[in-house]
Amino acid sequence: MTSDAQLLAAAHTDPAAFRELYDRYAGRIHGFLRRRCRDEETAYDLAAETFAQAWLARERFRDEADGSAAPWLFAIARNVVRTSVRKGALERSACARLGLQVGEALAAPDESWLDGLDDMLAELPASQRDAIRLRVFDDLAYEQVAAVLGTTPEAARVRVHRGLSALRARLGNPKEALR
Repeated sequence: MTSDAQLLAAAHTDPAAFRELYDRYAGRIHGFLRRRCRDEETAYDLAAETFAQAWLARERFRDEADGSAAPWLFAIARNVVRTSVRKGALERSACARLGLQVGEALAAPDESWLDGLDDMLAELPASQRDAIRLRVFDDLAYEQVAAVLGTTPEAARVRVHRGLSALRARLGNPKEALR
């Protein structure tokens, strides 16, 4: 029988090898996650995220358990649960600050606050305006923003921060309204 470590090594060039690893562990990972979140559907979502992260990290796998990937996969699953809990806490906190019940449907927002935003963006230096468009509107990671702008991720982050700070100041700091 092929070891987990051998399957992960083969998965660099053969996706079927990773599928075999998935078949070996999917049920155990799902059960582990179901016991922690106590919800079948959420456990499936978390298991999918666990294996997606394992796929992305497969080249960094180090065989430290005599060929078994179980400790590595369960560590990824634990981290996925922690991240999910942290995001859930952030969502609940944001809803509480906004006076919403968790899961409450949001009313259609009043978009009048957007009036003049294009004009305010146009007033920013081109480097900040471009960085904001790429990061906020196009939802690119800072590394991607930096590549498009021909700069470092740190410089891209600074441009976005400065531009958003300038917009916030022009809008009268709407962030304060959430407190």
